Amino acid sequence: MSGNAVRWLGHSTVVIRLDGQGVLTDPVVRERVMHLRRRVAVDDDALHGLDAVIVSHIHYDHLDLPSLDRIDRALPIVVPQNAGGLVKRRGFRDVREVQAGDELELGRLRIHVTHAEHAPCRRPGTGRTPALGYALEGTRSVYFAGDTDLFAEMSGLGPVDAALLPVAGWGPRLPAGHLDPHRAAEAVLLLQARIAIPIHWGTYAPWRPPLEDPAPARAFAEAVSESAPGTEVRVLRPGETCRID
Repeated sequence: MSGNAVRWLGHSTVVIRLDGQGVLTDPVVRERVMHLRRRVAVDDDALHGLDAVIVSHIHYDHLDLPSLDRIDRALPIVVPQNAGGLVKRRGFRDVREVQAGDELELGRLRIHVTHAEHAPCRRPGTGRTPALGYALEGTRSVYFAGDTDLFAEMSGLGPVDAALLPVAGWGPRLPAGHLDPHRAAEAVLLLQARIAIPIHWGTYAPWRPPLEDPAPARAFAEAVSESAPGTEVRVLRPGETCRID
């Protein structure tokens, strides 16, 4: 994958390529995570040639510690405040804890850490950790929402070249702190996104792999066409890449 591009690996796991840098988001790549099963396996080649890993929050479907075993431990990994110990114990040496408002540099990229309207959480061995999003800026800009609902400051993050927005969950019920297809379309309008890519849908399901059901992504595309007709929606299959040049 060359140039400025996004490769969706399923759920919230995305490889973002900007200006020669490769950033992996929320790596959950196992075929089974607790009671959830994955529809499409992740090839090893998708996890090579990376420069950093960013984690939005520590819910098990966004930070799966065994999945980290497939990633180079020398890579810098960015995690929410108080979550560093989890990944240090997995062998990562360059661990950077962040909170909303922080900024980092990665080569020619600047990464802005944003708020996410999603409940803080704990896991054994951590304190209270926030949920975050990330805005990556180089010659192009990409916003990765993690898990969030709409929040007032979202309008200040745009315009962006590409917005990676969650549009569903892994079960029939979508709890508070998540975007559904129509609220994700509202986010597109706030972000003034040139391209919108739905994520967090159709990858994991309880007990058995989900059937291919693009209904949430299609509902999102239809809602965007009505509320933000200037935005191009690109619905990807797991493993598929799209250019954002």
